Amino acid sequence: MFDRVHVMGVVNVTPDSFSDGGRFLDQTSAIDHSLKLAEEGADIVDIGGESTRPGAESVDTAEELRRVIPVIEKVASEGVIVSVDTTKSEVALAALEAGAAIVNDVSGFKFDPKIATVAADSGAGIVVMHMKGEPRTMQKDPHYDDVVAEVRKELLDMADKALASGIGREAIALDPGIGFGKTTEHNLQLLRWNTTLVDDGFPVVVGPSRKSFIGLTLDLGVEERVEGTAAVVAWLVATGAHVVRVHDVKEMVRVVRMTEAIKKS
Repeated sequence: MFDRVHVMGVVNVTPDSFSDGGRFLDQTSAIDHSLKLAEEGADIVDIGGESTRPGAESVDTAEELRRVIPVIEKVASEGVIVSVDTTKSEVALAALEAGAAIVNDVSGFKFDPKIATVAADSGAGIVVMHMKGEPRTMQKDPHYDDVVAEVRKELLDMADKALASGIGREAIALDPGIGFGKTTEHNLQLLRWNTTLVDDGFPVVVGPSRKSFIGLTLDLGVEERVEGTAAVVAWLVATGAHVVRVHDVKEMVRVVRMTEAIKKS
């Protein structure tokens, strides 16, 4: 189990991600930014070539491979632990062969079940995330009777599928999917009861960074959500999350370490 909370830095090699779309579409820029995040304290750099923002359209496999594989090869060769953010088994396999150590599947095996086999055969870590629907439609009036219970059940079902595919229990992490088919209140409820998921015994990964529920709560644009993100990260550390996925690595590493110091005192 984790001896401390890990920070996962986000690198989107895309033209249309909600926060940094287009900034790192050039491979040199993506590589430089990935290495910068590692220097700032990111334990893992999460590299993705397909936007999963609300309303996003899918990207074909060849284009996704073109975007991410050269970046992963270079960043991993520098000794950085890399995760690949993809829902495609072909991309996951190529990324692992290029040096990635973790597959971050926001669909939780729903879009391409073969990802589980790829992870099992390679011995890679796997992050499975809860998403209601698909990026193109997920924010169209999402409904739950009990968001915490329903998300928890679906994540544990995903974990069972991973185990059945031969992935070791220690290699499986769960992500409640903040912002993926949830209203602001759904997101706040999942965060409020983060301990419910932590208590199931799998590492918990949460990605709150700059997301719309922060903007809606504070009435702020994407570039003004650092403090709101910091508050959420501090809460996640206090309530037992194992990995926080963020854009602003330098600032959030400080938030994580300070919160841990208080928690351990």
